[in-house]
Amino acid sequence: MGRRFVFSTSTELVRVPPETLVYISADGNYSVVVTADGERLLLTMQLGQMERRIGDMADSSEHRFIRIGKSLIVNRDYIALINPVRQRLILSDCRTFRHEVSASKEALKALKDLLEKEAIQ
Repeated sequence: MGRRFVFSTSTELVRVPPETLVYISADGNYSVVVTADGERLLLTMQLGQMERRIGDMADSSEHRFIRIGKSLIVNRDYIALINPVRQRLILSDCRTFRHEVSASKEALKALKDLLEKEAIQ
């Protein structure tokens, strides 16, 4: 079994393989971690803390996690559709799961531009 992200709070410890982490959304002072198997884990960590923890644990080859606006971190491997006008982002493996999340038009436009730029290079 490969490496795992470890999120530890005063009351719990969660270990998640990076490739199964679909997205993390902010919920006040909490974060909701959503995995490919549909598990939703509520952690007593703010999204900024989660972002720093992922940055600390990810190796240099893992640039798969992107912060979108103030309330979302997504795994770029699962981005299936970006529609800034409708504020829609669909995360899917195109087989077993599909999650629709929303973000600001500006954040989604920036994400779309980034991915388009990367596709050209």
